[in-house]
Amino acid sequence: MKPSKQWFVWDGLGITCAMFTYFLIGFAEFVVVGVILLPELTTTAWGLFHSILFSILALLAASAHMRSMTTDPGSIPLGNCTKENIRKLDIKEGEVLYRCTRCECIKTDRAHHCSTCQRCIRKMDHHCPWINNCVGENNQKFFVLFTFYIMVISVYALFLSVRQFFLCQNTDWEGCIYLKTPAGMVCIIFLVFEGILFGLFTLAMFCTQVCSICKDETGIENLKKEKVDKEEDKSLYDNLRDVFGGHFSLKWFSPFTHPKISRRKTVFSYYEV
Repeated sequence: MKPSKQWFVWDGLGITCAMFTYFLIGFAEFVVVGVILLPELTTTAWGLFHSILFSILALLAASAHMRSMTTDPGSIPLGNCTKENIRKLDIKEGEVLYRCTRCECIKTDRAHHCSTCQRCIRKMDHHCPWINNCVGENNQKFFVLFTFYIMVISVYALFLSVRQFFLCQNTDWEGCIYLKTPAGMVCIIFLVFEGILFGLFTLAMFCTQVCSICKDETGIENLKKEKVDKEEDKSLYDNLRDVFGGHFSLKWFSPFTHPKISRRKTVFSYYEV
């Protein structure tokens, strides 16, 4: 099933965190390109190359965040637990059907209810206020890419900031940054703190997500120590393919392509009743 065309969670905290995320990406872009690299932009190939590369990575980070936030994470239709729909399932004797008492839906295997989204989400890992959405079956790829690209541009910004400090010390900060010395130094110092803080945070999130994908286990299942019945034991590569879609290629790193999700054909996979 393809994700819903329109999806947005109206949560005040989540919207605030999302807007703050875009501000931080924009601030890093301004300081790196507009303060650090601008004096070298037209005089050296170094400045032009790193300005373009950093801008591309920042765009990928923002795009991955947008896809994470606006992609249906795998919600189950509200109120689909009706007698008519249950009859359509043709449940065999001994099979158990679960109903969510909060959103009145047929609760499928490995689905959990999110109190913020007010929906049951397939393979829900957790609700993340930074993307104002749940991380689930349909958008986990975009969330992993978001943490990956934020981690990359954080390390990248730290490298350029440290390099700039050494360069400017040799020239007493004359002409080595675009802004006046006090303002430029403040911007670079804030960028260093941002790079360290969010670089470590996204590194931890990225590693946690990759480990969960490799083990085919969500954060909630790990926290609750839930045992999941699986039809077959998949390899690490198969689990990665399920999330990122297809065999390994550049598409795995693109927030503009949506992976094709493979699902088990069981009674608990009947999502669109």
